[in-house]
Amino acid sequence: MQKIYKTEKMKTNLIILLTILINFVSCNPKESNTEMDSASIFQLNSDWETQDSKQIKLSELKGKTMVMAMIYTSCKTACPRLTAEMNQIEQELGDYDPEKVRFVLVSIDPEVDTPEKMSAYLKTNKFDGKQWMFLRSNDAGTREFANVLSVKYKEISPIDFSHSNILSVFSENGVLAYQKEGLNPDVSDIVNEINKLL
Repeated sequence: MQKIYKTEKMKTNLIILLTILINFVSCNPKESNTEMDSASIFQLNSDWETQDSKQIKLSELKGKTMVMAMIYTSCKTACPRLTAEMNQIEQELGDYDPEKVRFVLVSIDPEVDTPEKMSAYLKTNKFDGKQWMFLRSNDAGTREFANVLSVKYKEISPIDFSHSNILSVFSENGVLAYQKEGLNPDVSDIVNEINKLL
């Protein structure tokens, strides 16, 4: 009789333990997803315009690994070097699926950088294919996005800005995965990060 009681008690304890473990496992991913979602740029509700005059939300880029830089088309110093680095990153990625990656330039001068100018900039730099995008928003949307990337910029004349030179990599969920100071020809670290996400 005592043996039966012990066996029943062990079964009850085992069921309780399994229930706790199942709850722990099922709750943890939900918590981490919530954290991931709250840190995602897809939570930003700003409106954006592409080089093709298409109106989009950042959330429409969900499912793509993104490499981003904030520049302006009339820049003659740092911006051409930043975009050259993005070009180099694409070259070093080698054979990748263009459906899964977006190289995104974001204007810090949206008044001047019209869709026509953004499109011309991509063509001049031979940034061909749907994997290349140029975006602009209004001033508030641009500032909000720059804050997320920790990019600082300031207009110092009607045609010139001082700005941070940062390349950012976002996961397909819109979460910042990696950043590097631009103007450094060694892009191997950023290429490795992109490959990890892919």
